[in-house]
Amino acid sequence: MTNDGQPIPVIIDCDTGVDDALALLFAVRHPGLDLRAVTCVAGNTDVDGVVRNTLTVLEQAGAPDIPVARGAALPLIEPARSARHVHGEDGMGDIGLPAPTRAPADVDAVTLLRREILASPRPVTLIPTAPLTNIALLLRTHPEVTRNIERIVFMGGAVACGNATPVAEFNVWHDPEAAAILLTAGVPITMYGLDVFQRVVVPGADVRRLRASAEPGARLAGELLSHRPATPDVGADSEAGGIGDAGAVCAVVDPAGITTRLLPVEVSLAPGPTRGQTIVDRRPRPGESEIHIGDRERHLVDVALDVDVDRFVKLYLTAVERA
Repeated sequence: MTNDGQPIPVIIDCDTGVDDALALLFAVRHPGLDLRAVTCVAGNTDVDGVVRNTLTVLEQAGAPDIPVARGAALPLIEPARSARHVHGEDGMGDIGLPAPTRAPADVDAVTLLRREILASPRPVTLIPTAPLTNIALLLRTHPEVTRNIERIVFMGGAVACGNATPVAEFNVWHDPEAAAILLTAGVPITMYGLDVFQRVVVPGADVRRLRASAEPGARLAGELLSHRPATPDVGADSEAGGIGDAGAVCAVVDPAGITTRLLPVEVSLAPGPTRGQTIVDRRPRPGESEIHIGDRERHLVDVALDVDVDRFVKLYLTAVERA
């Protein structure tokens, strides 16, 4: 909720995706959020598959008629490189979801983003949970939107270890130039990266309860969580599942659930093994590079360094199990 008790207006830009679907389910069902639109981009699967999956998830969640728009089919420079080995051939774990019954909006993602941001009676929080191609195109085509953006909370990047490469997280690696443009937005930015993303895990008992639910949205959450096994360090609870991208939406509802520091961040655009790395400067003082060569322009970002796991798990389950 905002300070005056009104729901926070949000727009999600996604590549649905198992954990993007978990994020949509939460955003639709949490009373503190007003989900104004969803825009789709190639990433976990091709963009047409993302549109299909997004519409189906919103229908399964019992969502109102939230506008959904098709966005970029390719990154700005790179070829599209899907994550079907993680999300299945259909991007949704191949769990046999029905086709949606409604069509997407008759405008493209950038047009819908501009329209909904500028039409919102209060500043919008933008939540990209995907490669940042649509966001980069929006910022370069319609920079005036930033006057009505409260904050951008994006799932992407990593301080420590990557997943697409040893140092790069998938969303940033998929379109590094777009991520670099995001950092120039001129609005407050929170980076919900792999350092916290991988830690928020729903215990197996809760996953089983969701899967057994008679309510379609809660049951879908359980099926998706069961397809998204937790990291190996959770021990013997093999049915536990990580909420992934949904944690970024939790951080909008409950920003006190993450510990952040305002730090300089830049994206490595060079070819080779560091391409797509988010370089987060945690040094307490300048080093020899700055002393001898001088400072480069780097953008300050609220970087999530820690997360209250139990708090976010409870927040997620309470919202998703609301009919």
